[in-house]
Amino acid sequence: MAAFLKHSLLLNFRSQTHIVLQCHLSCQAGLFVCYQRLFCKKANASPPISFCSRKSYTGENKNQVMEKPYLLLNCEKGGIHGIHVKLAAILEEHFEVIPYDEFLKNKNFYSHKIKIFYLWTYANAPKHSLLQCLPNLKIVLSPGAGLDHLDLPLISSYGVKVANTPLTVSSATADFGMALLLASARSLIEGVKMAALPDIRYITFNWMGVDITGATLGIIGMGKIGYKIAQRAKGFEMKILYHNRKRRSKEDENAVGAKYCEKMEDLLQQSDFVMLVVNLTPETTKLIGKHELKLMKPTATLINICRGQVVDQDALVEALQNGVIHAAALDVTYPEPLPRDHPLLKLQNVIVTAHIGARTYSTNKKVVERMLANGLAALAGLPIPDEVTQSQKKSSN
Repeated sequence: MAAFLKHSLLLNFRSQTHIVLQCHLSCQAGLFVCYQRLFCKKANASPPISFCSRKSYTGENKNQVMEKPYLLLNCEKGGIHGIHVKLAAILEEHFEVIPYDEFLKNKNFYSHKIKIFYLWTYANAPKHSLLQCLPNLKIVLSPGAGLDHLDLPLISSYGVKVANTPLTVSSATADFGMALLLASARSLIEGVKMAALPDIRYITFNWMGVDITGATLGIIGMGKIGYKIAQRAKGFEMKILYHNRKRRSKEDENAVGAKYCEKMEDLLQQSDFVMLVVNLTPETTKLIGKHELKLMKPTATLINICRGQVVDQDALVEALQNGVIHAAALDVTYPEPLPRDHPLLKLQNVIVTAHIGARTYSTNKKVVERMLANGLAALAGLPIPDEVTQSQKKSSN
């Protein structure tokens, strides 16, 4: 029997959408996968994936049971530092899932079995010492859109592919960006603390927030997440400016009422809220420093939902302490978590959250399923939906 039997069946056709079901039967891996891809004529369409599986497959020899392929997980299953047990269970339908600690204890046994390295956290990223002892590794799977935690040239030098999930986290991250903007503008954290004061006798009417309706939002980085933020900001009747390496189409701009700023300095000077939504590269490291903060309005708020290294944190602390800008709301810092005595954790005009922009169960389930689709495609020798391209690798160097 051939290693993989491939069959594509046209299931449905309606309007401008083809749905194709590709079933792949692997006799070597003992894996039956129903791999459903949605092909749309829309350029930015994201193909949803659904799966069926058997825990084992009995081949021509009825007594022979084929084991599932091995997946190395870079954390534990469950616990505060591991992948949620319900999400791990999704992986276990298709793979023998080996937590990192178990792998280290039995490295000689597992090294030749591992086909997929699955990153759920930023810990234990693949280094030379790990890659050289995984001769059959096919792909490294990483959640979300960022790639800065991976040494892509090193991984590529071992002939290993990389895939991430940029399409699955954009909505949740955009939602959280707006949540930070709202919480900072309306002094939500202070309001919660005030309501819980043990000796409070009345609610003060002198506690003033900042209006959002009619305010100007400057978005630095108008990719998938940035554009979704603009869509949400339009609902709050905000004026939208954006700065990006490439200007978006007039159609995109008109849909959200966004105005392009070729120079970032112009955006900084005009915005009441500045939202950072860029990838971390050498060019964006410390993109916002002392000079850029001085360009902002003294009433402005800086919101960072991309990477902590994009902001010069020492310069930010100084700007916040001296009234150069009004406030900051940060879902990302450098390092994460911050040292417990870091000034950003003590300033009253700062909100710091623990990099939870995409942390909803629904989104995380989609991330796992998308990573699963990428991994199964790699093992089956099929096109990988979210394979990291050479251009992405170069931009991350």
